[in-house]
Amino acid sequence: MSTSDLVTFFDERFNEVSAYLELLEEVERAARSGPPRLAGSEYRITAPQQKILYSSVYLQLYNLVEATMARCVSEITRAAAASGKWQPHELSDELRQEWVRSSARTHIDMTPDSRLKYALQMTDHLVNQLPIREFEIETGGGGNWDDEAIYAMAKRLGCQITISSTALAGVKRVRRDGMGSMKLVKDRRNSLAHGSISFVDCADGIIATELREMSQQVESYLREVIKCFAHYIDSYIFLRPEIRPNGGTT
Repeated sequence: MSTSDLVTFFDERFNEVSAYLELLEEVERAARSGPPRLAGSEYRITAPQQKILYSSVYLQLYNLVEATMARCVSEITRAAAASGKWQPHELSDELRQEWVRSSARTHIDMTPDSRLKYALQMTDHLVNQLPIREFEIETGGGGNWDDEAIYAMAKRLGCQITISSTALAGVKRVRRDGMGSMKLVKDRRNSLAHGSISFVDCADGIIATELREMSQQVESYLREVIKCFAHYIDSYIFLRPEIRPNGGTT
């Protein structure tokens, strides 16, 4: 996958959310004349069922956030391994630390023998001056992603996140429960996933227009995040400055 594929991937995922919102908007429009009825059937969509449909938007948007970040992060290790020539000492300080963490499994509890096994494997890699192979960057458990977590992950990798004032204001503007769009999506998704709130209660007082606005704010923010990661990769910022091809800049 190239960095341009990141945008294609995002477009495909966001279009799914947008298509679902179109359905909700049509259901809401039909509900103005009474409970919506399925064409060719006497079955009517009840108000609780409508709320359940609305609540699912939080799940879809969170899935979009998490999937986007997973792709951005994994694309970095693919880029580091793509040429088949970069060695660990040529990585930036931040990414070299991630390579060591992954190679030596420093973030995983294991027996002394297993710890020695991975330490020896990493030593062999360094002694033999082998090129970087694709590795995994530990991002933590699911349910953690919001704008602050994205910023923290990018900083950890040495990727500078620059968000326009418009996009940043969009996700920071308080919507409900004192939270902006990104935090609200994470909070509602986790509440639904852990069963601490019902799907009906989750969407109480929500209308399709609000969900559409929230999704657009999340979309705008994530598109700018993708651009930052694409610049990080295309400019070889994952390498040490003196190693970067074509004078890659920060």
